[in-house]
Formats: sequence, structure tokens, C-alpha cells
Amino acid sequence: MNRRILAIVVALALAIGGGLLVVTYAHNADARAIAAESPAPVWVAQQPIPAGTTLKDAQRTGLIVQTSVSAKAVPAGALQEINADNNELLATSDIQAGEYLLAARFGNTPAGTKAIEVPSGMLAVSVSLSDPARVGKFVTPGSHIALYQSYKIKDLRNTPEAKILNDNDIHGTSLLLPDVLVIGMGDAPLSGQAPQPTGDAQPATAAGASGNYLVTVAVKPADAPVLIHGINNRVLYGALRGSDVKMDTGLEVTDLQLRSGVTGQ
Repeated sequence: MNRRILAIVVALALAIGGGLLVVTYAHNADARAIAAESPAPVWVAQQPIPAGTTLKDAQRTGLIVQTSVSAKAVPAGALQEINADNNELLATSDIQAGEYLLAARFGNTPAGTKAIEVPSGMLAVSVSLSDPARVGKFVTPGSHIALYQSYKIKDLRNTPEAKILNDNDIHGTSLLLPDVLVIGMGDAPLSGQAPQPTGDAQPATAAGASGNYLVTVAVKPADAPVLIHGINNRVLYGALRGSDVKMDTGLEVTDLQLRSGVTGQ
């Protein structure tokens, strides 16, 4: 009798233990399923990202956007956060629109042999700008800038008014190109082994003999002669664009409008 009772007790214990294991397994499986479906943040390229573009500039200029996918769909090594620890890292190779950002694609030095990536259908033109005219060291590959031109105003008409204007050496400033993409800074390569930065954090070969810096921009073919004429005949000045800036392309400012300090007025 005692053996029979013992067998019954053991059987009940095994049944209860097995049931608990099944319940525990099912609970853990549910937890894993829920975790796999939970949304997880990832970053995706909205536009092509040239090699050499920092995460900070890609985020600031809207080249990338953060979205959410189920945790089980997150690619291995996906970049899920941009912060002070990684925002200075730069793309080591070109990243195409629609790609998930992978941590392995960003580092301290671009890889490969191609110096710059010229967007499809565009031309690369280099502009020599002084340090203030390129907004200090805040313009980097991936930045969008506006280019202004300053020039001497000459009236070609054969009139007394034209002679007075021409004799008084009047100058003006107007917008040359409202929005151009910076794809390179200096003559240091954006990929391969780049020169070590100097004290002002610029590549050693970025500054020319005159103290100016080379800023390489991508422009439409129709805008290339406009920019090249400006480079050869005007004094150019750059302005870093904000995301929602509105610009008057017809605005011109001349010495005649800035009267302060002018005698005889």
C-alpha cells in the first residue's frame, strides 16, 4: 500500500513539475516573441551619403532619418543611436539612399581610392575661399551653402549718369548660387590615407599658399559656367544654409544703399 501511495505521489509531482515547465516555457516563448516584435530604432539614408560625411552632418542636413522596425528585423550591426561619442565618425565609403546605417560603415578615415563622389548628373567645381568666406571650419562635406558675389558696378551707357557711376568706383553684392552641395574640403583626399589635421582641425593641404581654402561643390551643368565666371571675375563669399531658409535671388546691395561714411551725400 505504501509503495502504491508513493508511486501516486511521485506521479503527481512529475505531472505538476512537467506542467510548470510547460507553463514557464510558454511564458518565455511569449516574452521572446513580444521582444522580437517590439519596435527598435534604426537610421536609414534618405539621400546618397558621400564618403567622408560625418554622422553629425548627415543628420543635420537631412541625409539620414531615424525610423523603427521590429527588433527581429534590425540588421546585424545597425546603428541605433547618434550621440557625442560617435557623431564625429565619417562614412568610410559611399552609402546609397535606402540603406540602413551600419556602425561598421563609419570610422575615422574613409577607405578606398576615390577622392570624392560627384552626384549623378552634376559637376564638381572647386572654389578658393578665405576662412571667413567659408564660414570658418563649420562647412564640411555634406554641407549646403549659398554663394554670394561682390563686384564693381559698371554702367555701359554713354550718359552723364553712367560716367558719374563709373568714376566713383561703386561696388555691389548679390546672390550667385542659392544652394550648392559641398563634396570636398581642401585638396586632401576624402578617402584613402588623409593628411593629419593641423591645429585648426583642417587637413594640412586644405589651405593654399594665399591662405585660402579649397571648397569643392557639386553644381548642375547649367550652373557651372555661372560659378566659374564668378570664380574668375568676382569675389566670392559662402554662407551656410539653414534647413528652412528663404532667399531672395534678385536682391542686390550696393555702395549707394550703404551710405554711412560716404561724403557728399
